[in-house]
Amino acid sequence: MSGPDTSRTDALTSWHHDWSGLRVAVLGLGMTGFSVADTLTELRADVLVIAPDAKQEYADLIPVIGARFERTPAGTVPDALLAHDPELVVASPGYHPDDPLLLWAAERGIPVWGDVELAWRLRDKVTDAAGKPADWIAVTGTNGKTTTVQLTASMLLAAGHRVAPCGNIGIPVLDAIRDPEGFDVLVVELSSYQLHSTSSMSPYSSVVLNVAEDHLDWHGSFEAYAAAKARVYARTQVACVYNKADALTMTMVEEAEVIEGARAIGFDLGIPGPSDFGVVDGILCDRAFLEERRDSALEIATVDELAQRGLGAPHTVADVLAAAALARSYGVSVEAVRAALAGFSLDRHRIEHVVTAGGVTWVDDSKATNPHAAEASIKAYPSIVWIVGGLLKGVDIDPLVRASLAVDGSGSAGRVRAAVVIGVERHEVLEAIRRHAPALPLFEVDHDETEDVMSAAVALAAAAAQPGDVVLLAPAAASMDQFVDYADRGNRFAEAVRKHVGGIAGDDTLPDSPRIRP
Repeated sequence: MSGPDTSRTDALTSWHHDWSGLRVAVLGLGMTGFSVADTLTELRADVLVIAPDAKQEYADLIPVIGARFERTPAGTVPDALLAHDPELVVASPGYHPDDPLLLWAAERGIPVWGDVELAWRLRDKVTDAAGKPADWIAVTGTNGKTTTVQLTASMLLAAGHRVAPCGNIGIPVLDAIRDPEGFDVLVVELSSYQLHSTSSMSPYSSVVLNVAEDHLDWHGSFEAYAAAKARVYARTQVACVYNKADALTMTMVEEAEVIEGARAIGFDLGIPGPSDFGVVDGILCDRAFLEERRDSALEIATVDELAQRGLGAPHTVADVLAAAALARSYGVSVEAVRAALAGFSLDRHRIEHVVTAGGVTWVDDSKATNPHAAEASIKAYPSIVWIVGGLLKGVDIDPLVRASLAVDGSGSAGRVRAAVVIGVERHEVLEAIRRHAPALPLFEVDHDETEDVMSAAVALAAAAAQPGDVVLLAPAAASMDQFVDYADRGNRFAEAVRKHVGGIAGDDTLPDSPRIRP
């Protein structure tokens, strides 16, 4: 049986094309799903929104904007969808590839896009005087995406560009491309979910910061997850920025079909080559965007200067280098990069100092929601009591525990003096620690009630900590098993810490910021 005729949807690559009457099914009604429905109804498409649940404010607005909403139990194909007979499905990022609704669309040959694919096709709604839409700088990776997006946007802003950070960072990209004021450039944070359904995007410059196991419950395998990340390099126009310390990102660039003339720009914490960004004697350097790059470099900042801004952790320095490479690829001066760094600070719950009391420093890195992020955080401090655990998302935590705790491990081994395990999925974490570090002091928080978890974890960590230690919340797992989100988890940790130390720390000081260490 032949599939439906997709010639119409294939040809819809501009805001100014005729979208009227196009039958579209929108899956999901969160922030992203609503932005999709709102955009398509503005284009006069015939929109049916399907979701198992939605915030009431979104549900109430759907008929106001001219769409219809069908509240449908997850995993079912409603009669309303059959009757709608969609020519296009636009799925929110939370829908797994094996969701029955997506399988239903695939069986019928109906195109499935995400919000990013739709936004790329519609990016010319607002243009400059020459008719040019905003350029896109695309950022993905397992960890560091939001920080890198914010850094890049700050550098572009310091150079005088009209810029918007958007995408997975919280501002839907469809909202950004419809802003009537318009922008010179969008810095778009892209999750693997979003990239999975993106096929025509052609970014000005792009980066994969790093790749480690994450979201395997969604993608089904590490290979599928990595393949989704690699899509960010496809059709890149000017610069493919990659992590020299992560060989997979280099392979991704080598295998990408890019626009002729696009350059590969590497970054890491080592001495940079002639087309790289790196660190020489504590100085961050650009050897990519200058005429004499064979035998000279431009100074961006020093590690000490970054440390004074709370940006001295090795993984954060790497994010700074990646952002600088992206900004410099867009013509931003080194002076503007420096100006942006001078005023930049990390978002909350990213290696955030809570308090130092009794010689013990308490650090909230609740945003470390996977093993790769937790390992980077652990490597930033010399002596740690580690609070770990949560929702593992199908990821094997054993390699992190082996590297961080085992006597014959590498990297972070020897830094962790004790561990406090939280989370509903505690068994796997506890077993891994007992297997690789049987002598390590190990504590379990067996409370499953949200109100009790952090107070118990903090009390156990305080009992194990000694002067000079850092008590580090770096869970290596998602938070939704016991908390609303990672921010809720971090806030409850900080509240419990302050209650434990009595609310006032006589020697409350910022700890020495973590530095790059040889």
